[in-house]
Amino acid sequence: MAAQLAAALSEDADAVLAVAARLTPEQRHGFGRLPWPLPSATDTTRIAGLPTADRLLLLTVVLALEEELEPILAAVGRSVEEVRASAAAPFLTIHAGSIRLIDPRTAAEVYAAASPTEIACVQGRWARAAGTRGDRVAAAWHRARACAARDRRSAVALTAAARATAAAGATERALLLAGEAAAHATGALGEEARLLAGCTALACGHAAEAEAWLGGLFPGAAESRRARALGPYLAARALRYGVVPVVDPRRLAPGSGDDATAWARSAALVAILCAERADHAGTRRWLAQVRDATSRAAEGGVLGGAVASLCGLLVGDAVDADGSRRVGVRGGVSSALHAACEGDIDEALRLVRTVPLLGVGEVDPVFSGFEDSPVARAYRAVTEVLLLVWRGDIGPARELLRRAAVELPVAVPFAGLGVVLARRLDLAVLGALGPIARALTDVLPPAAAVDVLVDRAVEAFLDGSFEAAVGAMGLWRDRGAPQSPFAVPGVDEVLFGAPPGSRAVPVRPPESDLAAALRRAVAGSADGAWRTDLEALRLAACRLRSPFARGRVEALLAVRSGLHGDTVSARTHLAQAERLFDAAGARAWERAVRRRRERLEASASAADGTEALRGCRSAWAQRLTSRELEVAMLAVGGTGNRAIAERLSVSIRTVEVHLGRVFAKLHVRNRVELTVLAHRTEQSL
Repeated sequence: MAAQLAAALSEDADAVLAVAARLTPEQRHGFGRLPWPLPSATDTTRIAGLPTADRLLLLTVVLALEEELEPILAAVGRSVEEVRASAAAPFLTIHAGSIRLIDPRTAAEVYAAASPTEIACVQGRWARAAGTRGDRVAAAWHRARACAARDRRSAVALTAAARATAAAGATERALLLAGEAAAHATGALGEEARLLAGCTALACGHAAEAEAWLGGLFPGAAESRRARALGPYLAARALRYGVVPVVDPRRLAPGSGDDATAWARSAALVAILCAERADHAGTRRWLAQVRDATSRAAEGGVLGGAVASLCGLLVGDAVDADGSRRVGVRGGVSSALHAACEGDIDEALRLVRTVPLLGVGEVDPVFSGFEDSPVARAYRAVTEVLLLVWRGDIGPARELLRRAAVELPVAVPFAGLGVVLARRLDLAVLGALGPIARALTDVLPPAAAVDVLVDRAVEAFLDGSFEAAVGAMGLWRDRGAPQSPFAVPGVDEVLFGAPPGSRAVPVRPPESDLAAALRRAVAGSADGAWRTDLEALRLAACRLRSPFARGRVEALLAVRSGLHGDTVSARTHLAQAERLFDAAGARAWERAVRRRRERLEASASAADGTEALRGCRSAWAQRLTSRELEVAMLAVGGTGNRAIAERLSVSIRTVEVHLGRVFAKLHVRNRVELTVLAHRTEQSL
């Protein structure tokens, strides 16, 4: 049975890869819709061998807009009993007034086995059946699909239906209808259909398709439609290429005051995109357009103040939480982020989980049709994941993001924040990047910022390769410490300090600052004051509510205790860190701390803690004097300067001089780097 299951899985994997090979790069990356039915990569003989009437029955089910039983029976002219007695019955399930394929993958085989004439014939049957029962939208759709020439009558009906469907929140269906309408419409109707198709494609996350639809409106479309299309068009290009196009908005602003509201919404969308990407100059340029347009629009300056508030949150300026709530979907998300930044993460999670992003029947003031779209749900999901990370729930955050990534464009919100979170969460739980994180990374355009060096440092740190972690973080700092505008866990345990002129991330909870300050205080505590500082730092760490943040501080307290010769405190703090990481679901951090604790316990019986470093002692003996070597190995074993002085019957000043010479000869700067070098030397030997 296991062998048969493995073979079946292998066949499915081969079929999936064969289908993927027939898709365009944009479709594989989610920038374009998948074709329906999907291209067939399997043998279609089992469908082609059916009687023609039964094969056309299956084709009728595949081409149906809905799964309702009665319309399909009317289209094929059969009863339920006749369908169940047909050769197509093994492929179908009929239940509770609906009929569908048992295996959705069969649709590709059915479509591939049909000729263009048969497809047009079935679409015509559908159009007549829908017209008979008064379903004008379905009749227009199927009539358009069956027609080889342009059908303006269908285009008019489909455009109106797409607009109503988008307003109801069914964005993907609206895109289907608008795209078909645009294929048949010309002139002003064609422009309107393309505008609608482009906006709904963007709301679904299909940036390449949105760019194609909306790009055709420039420069020849009517000014009013260009004003409505510009924001979504620039958004599509930003999502596809990673940066907001640099344009002068003053050259594109409409001359007529009648288009002020549409222009204000487009400018607002671009301003928010610039703020998400920390483009301060672009944010200011587009905010000026929002303020100018809203001052001339009927609704006054409400939108301008709200957009400025949301942009302020993203770039670190003063924020008016009440104002940001008025920016539609993104405003609803920003109100949750604002609550978290004020220290109430539980309230923020309540807002993002239970409070509707918009009221019933309310239209998004920035992007009409965005209200319940896949992109809007992706913003909500990524925000919830971020809040869980801030609260220290690493395991649940990863599972939520993995589920969301299956059906939502989680790489879109906040300039790729979902990808950064996917990578860091995989590292925290697995210790390496998983397949979903790698796939999401491939989706990002080259210009999008992902802190790859920090990811490498985290992976090396958790694997015990401290020198590699220090090197990666040092290179990251030398490059200006690029990072997301949102606080995401890194690995500052190996490198403290920031390059001159660097700024803290704008969007972060107060606890993030406290945890970072504690880690800096632990690492910077002077040797002479360590025992006094230890108790104060331990008590301060208890104020951290996030088990993950507190676990990192406890682990660092353990390292510093070990370096000062206090192995009892080191073991206590490591055990505490292990429990905290387990509570957070950060399995890789838990394993790393457990390995460190087990090594400490294994070496506790050694007199000076250096018995496991015989190879290192032998190598260093060629470069250090005997006394320098003795001091170096005691320091590596975690013995403090005072204890070394007492053991060797010398002054503390003499120990410090010997250590200074050791550092100079071995090209290290402190005890931590000396310890790292010792273990690396031992491993290499």
